[in-house]
Amino acid sequence: MGKVALTALTLYVIVLLRAGGTFAVGWLAGAGARRSRLGGRISSEKFQRVERAIQRWGAPVVAVSFLTVGFQTAANFLAGTMRMPLTRYLPALFIGGAAWALVYATVGIGVLKMIGDLFAQRTAYGVTAVVVLVLAVAAVVVYRRRRGAAAEPAES
Repeated sequence: MGKVALTALTLYVIVLLRAGGTFAVGWLAGAGARRSRLGGRISSEKFQRVERAIQRWGAPVVAVSFLTVGFQTAANFLAGTMRMPLTRYLPALFIGGAAWALVYATVGIGVLKMIGDLFAQRTAYGVTAVVVLVLAVAAVVVYRRRRGAAAEPAES
């Protein structure tokens, strides 16, 4: 078995366990909420319509969520809380997880190797790249916070 195939298989097992675990935690949290004081709100007709829609149409969202950053955990947790049937969830998990594992085993590992080589051969360039990346992320965070603060109505 080649190095990429072994990496992809390892990542696939990891994502199945992590995403499946997130789904299970969501399922348990949803069951607990249904028995709590929130149970009355959760049993409303509007909520039940949303729950049925997610149960029926949520599998493609779960599968595609594996190709996003930051949405994957939320999609799996929500699928669990909304009691998506396993017959719909598991195929989405297997397909989306396979896509995620293949992308990270090829592109992700390649990028990490490139960054490692950059640091090993041209340390100054590697440090510069990291500094530029950190500054870009900081600029985005500051911009969003300022935009959010400007959008809030002034209190009297």
